[in-house]
Amino acid sequence: MSMIEPRFIAVEGAIGAGKTSLVKLLGSQLDARIILEQDEENPFLEKFYQDRQSHALQTQLFFLMSRYKQYLSLAQRDLFDSVVITDYLFARDRIFAQLNLQEHEFQLYEQIYDLVRQKLPKPDLVVFLQTNLDVLRKRVEKRDRDYEAYMDNEYLEDVNKAFNNFFFYYSDTPLLVVNTNEIDFVEKKVDLEELINKINQHRIGREYYNPLGS
Repeated sequence: MSMIEPRFIAVEGAIGAGKTSLVKLLGSQLDARIILEQDEENPFLEKFYQDRQSHALQTQLFFLMSRYKQYLSLAQRDLFDSVVITDYLFARDRIFAQLNLQEHEFQLYEQIYDLVRQKLPKPDLVVFLQTNLDVLRKRVEKRDRDYEAYMDNEYLEDVNKAFNNFFFYYSDTPLLVVNTNEIDFVEKKVDLEELINKINQHRIGREYYNPLGS
């Protein structure tokens, strides 16, 4: 199974949607270069989940710089000889900033964000993994990351709403919205194969994909 043409694909979704799992699977299936977000390298993240208001700005600025460096490296890739898949869209950073920062902090953040985003490449396709709150919570519990133990249901719900709202209005690139509530592309090969076929076929505009699951 291979790509018809070289492309840069970004997979997105709320916390626990399965972005990283899907990107790793796509990487091996499509012989692609993968770029993964470095969540666990952020030294402020655990403190942020313990006290979001006190640690939001430094957490967010660390993520902004880390994501900026990763995306900047993509600008130098060989456009004609590679498939690149990443587990986040650069705009993810701003979604979280808007959710987590105080108004005066967000004004500062916006100035930096607007400066750096202009230099970064846009994906050829964004795949948004849409998931309901109950499924997200189960997936977060299953992966059992220490720092996520401090995350409450209300915050996860706010994150999920923010992502759904962002992608409702999103029009920067081709977009494939995948309802993942009834599928398990990690455990079920047929679910993964059908999703890969859908990703391979999607070229322009927005499409909603509602698989029933195997």
